[in-house]
Amino acid sequence: MEIEKGDVSADGIIEGRNPVIEALKAGRKIDKLFVIQDTKSSLMREIVNRAKESGAVIVETDRKRLDKMSVTRAHQGVIAYTPIREYSTIEEVYESSRSKDKPLLLMVCDHIEDPNNLGAIIRTAEASGADAVIIPKRRSAGLTAAVSKASAGALEHMKIVRVSNIAGFLRKIKQDGVWIFGLDMDGDRTIYNADFTLPAAIVVGSEGAGISRTALSECDFITSIPIIGTVSSLNASTATAIVLYEALRQRMTNK
Repeated sequence: MEIEKGDVSADGIIEGRNPVIEALKAGRKIDKLFVIQDTKSSLMREIVNRAKESGAVIVETDRKRLDKMSVTRAHQGVIAYTPIREYSTIEEVYESSRSKDKPLLLMVCDHIEDPNNLGAIIRTAEASGADAVIIPKRRSAGLTAAVSKASAGALEHMKIVRVSNIAGFLRKIKQDGVWIFGLDMDGDRTIYNADFTLPAAIVVGSEGAGISRTALSECDFITSIPIIGTVSSLNASTATAIVLYEALRQRMTNK
């Protein structure tokens, strides 16, 4: 069967060498693997061998066809056709966190619509030890090929919970003993004066509007990142990286 760009949902495609090899390492099922012909890359050989071992159909093709199939335009000679990624539940996240014997840490994305931003947030969340990334069903980037690419493979190792309503979700997890930290430029305390050693959910808002009013009303603390230069705000993924690594620093110091 020929798979063209219009035939496959972006949620069913993983593009790029690193995202594909990480998907295979994580045990992700791959139905078909399209690879450029006559590649001499050792990583590509490893990808093909792992895919064969997992039962995937290997299709050797040319760059022109891969370019036509590609969503990200950065396929690096390999595109995997997979079943749509399953989301985790918050109960699964709780159970996993308990097994790690450390306070829960969630990254809540309140309507992050740029796939590169969401992918970068997932990458930082995984690297800094967060337990899950939370996204809403509407007005948010989904788990597309572009998000997978921007996460550099981290998507395969990070639990993603998709919820109907961010404010309602925050209200629920507060009842479970999780403290909610909103990240806003008008916060009444800096992130360096916040206690991230608590079981915590950190909320970052959309690229333009910030945290929605309803989500902000559910936050226990409103925190800010100090800015002493002339710019008035930071990119959502950059702000996320700063606050998650402050949380990690506090937790490492508190051990």
